[in-house]
Amino acid sequence: MKRHLLFVLLLCLGAISTFAQKGTKERIKVHSKALEGNLIGDPADRDVTVYLPPSYAKNPEKRFPVLYMLHGFTDNDSQWFGWEKHWINLQDVIEQSLAEGLSKEMIVVMPNAYNRFKGSMYASSATIGDWETFVTQELVSYIDSHYRSIPTKESRGLAGHSMGGFGTLRLGMKNPNVYSAIYALSPCCMDGGASTNPELMKKLESLTPDQLQETSFMEIAALATSAAFAPNPKNPPLYLDLPAKDGEIRQDVINKIIANRTLNYVDQYIPNLRKLNAIGLDAGLQDRGISEATKKLHEILESYGIPHLYESYEGDHLNRIAERIQTQVLPFFSANLVFQSPKK
Repeated sequence: MKRHLLFVLLLCLGAISTFAQKGTKERIKVHSKALEGNLIGDPADRDVTVYLPPSYAKNPEKRFPVLYMLHGFTDNDSQWFGWEKHWINLQDVIEQSLAEGLSKEMIVVMPNAYNRFKGSMYASSATIGDWETFVTQELVSYIDSHYRSIPTKESRGLAGHSMGGFGTLRLGMKNPNVYSAIYALSPCCMDGGASTNPELMKKLESLTPDQLQETSFMEIAALATSAAFAPNPKNPPLYLDLPAKDGEIRQDVINKIIANRTLNYVDQYIPNLRKLNAIGLDAGLQDRGISEATKKLHEILESYGIPHLYESYEGDHLNRIAERIQTQVLPFFSANLVFQSPKK
């Protein structure tokens, strides 16, 4: 009987503990001046999901560090945060990490970077708008003025998966005054050229904005890349240049795209990377292409003597991302962000 009562008591305590780990999430609109007037006509009012940790409501005097998370291509914040069914539910991942004592409480923010081209690449162009300014300045300013964040770079981190990993590296190395720690999961688009497949180019040349939703992954990826890195305000209706036109290869456009591959410009940002307090990157061994490029970035950082965390693991592009965030990424930021407000 006593053993039975003890077992019930332990179950109750476990339930209470699990309940205590529940935070809240809200989906808000943030207006961006930097995205106003983009040529493709995407809204400048952007959806943003904000996760507030369990202690946020219970302790109204407490301030928290902020982790900005960037989702991948064709994804959005609604999918990632469980507003709709998807391959990941970031709130569940965060709260499981908290329940297991692997990480500390922090605010987690994810902007919706899904646009007409199914992904902004977190880049800046007249065609899609200035996403770099929106994410690194406007969104940060909004969060710091509307939530109890610790508004210093030492308490601000940036992480992302796939396109979001690419964006994390791009924005992190260009803005070490905004973030102190970054972590890229399976970052895409770090090397390679640009497709000039004649059939693909011919089809893309004839598309209109209304047809973008019906494109294949490879088709929309090629368009998103050009929209981000080869915009052309004089080329409606998509306002971009493709790597080939009328069967002729356009080396000038290819050069623009290649110039924005991470491995081709990282050497220019070594001084900025040294200013970051912590850098993390990983990729699954079965994530072909991305795994090799991530290892190459690791080798470049190593050659410059820049401290960083790197790991390759058994996995593909998706199957272990939730686990990696729970057991690696959140603990990484828990160890490398400042959780105390600076003394006045």
